[in-house]
Amino acid sequence: MKKFLSLILILFLSLPVPAATFQGGVSEQGTGSSNRIIDRHTGEGIGGADVSLPKQNYHTKTDGQGFFELDTQINGPSIMSVQKENYKPFTMTINEKNMNAPIVVGIEKSNASGVAVDTNMYHLGDNNFSDLSANAGEFRMQSIGPFYTRRFTLKNLNFAKPVYLVIGSIIGIDTAMARSMGQNSIPNAFASPPEIYFNGNKISEIQLNGDGQRIKLPPNLIRKNQVNEITIKTGRNIMQTAYIDYDDIEFMNIIIEN
Repeated sequence: MKKFLSLILILFLSLPVPAATFQGGVSEQGTGSSNRIIDRHTGEGIGGADVSLPKQNYHTKTDGQGFFELDTQINGPSIMSVQKENYKPFTMTINEKNMNAPIVVGIEKSNASGVAVDTNMYHLGDNNFSDLSANAGEFRMQSIGPFYTRRFTLKNLNFAKPVYLVIGSIIGIDTAMARSMGQNSIPNAFASPPEIYFNGNKISEIQLNGDGQRIKLPPNLIRKNQVNEITIKTGRNIMQTAYIDYDDIEFMNIIIEN
C-alpha cells in the first residue's frame, strides 16, 4: 500500500526528530525521539503494553515509561498490534516510511460502551495471489477460507446512540478503487470489495485498505443483550471467469462500540 487515507503523518519541520501520535486511525501532533505507547487522555507513558507484528512473529513490551523498540524489518505495509489490560486493543498499518520516524500511539481505556469481538489476525482467500497484489509481500498466514464469522453477545451498550463495527486494520484489498489509489500494481485485473454482513444482512463493502474503518450498524438489526453475528466475505477476481479466484486479504481487531 502506497497511501493510507485513514492515517496522516504530521511532520514538524522545526523539530529535529518528528513523531506522530496515532489514535484509532487518526493522527494528532506528537513529538519525541523514541517509539512510545501513551494514554490517549493523560499523555502519560503506559508500561507493560504488548506490541506485536503478528505476521513477523515479533513481540515486545513497553518499558515503565511506555517506550519500545521495533527491532525487526518489514518490506511493505504490515499490521502492528498494541494490547494492554484495561485498554481498548489497537492496530495500525505501518511501513518502512513511518518506521523511520518515532511512532507514538495513544490508546484509551476500555469502558462499557465497547465490545472487543476479536483481536486476532485472519487471512481470507485461497492463498493464490499475484506478487503485484496489495501487500502480497507481507502475507505469511494461511487462509481460513473465503469468509470469517464470529458470534458474540451485545451487552451494556447505549442503544440510544449509534453503534459501530470497527475493523482495526485491513490489507490486501485489490478493488478498482484500491488500484486507482496506488494500493496495488495489478495492471489488468481487480476484485470485488469485501462484504460485511451483520445478523445475515449485508451492511457494507470495503473498497480500500486502511485502519480504523467504522461501519454503522442498522439499529433494526441489533439484537440487544442477545447473540449477534458478524461475517466478513472477501472479494473475487472479477476478470477471472473460468473459476472462482478469491482476493487474499488480512485483517485484525474487530470492535463493537458506541
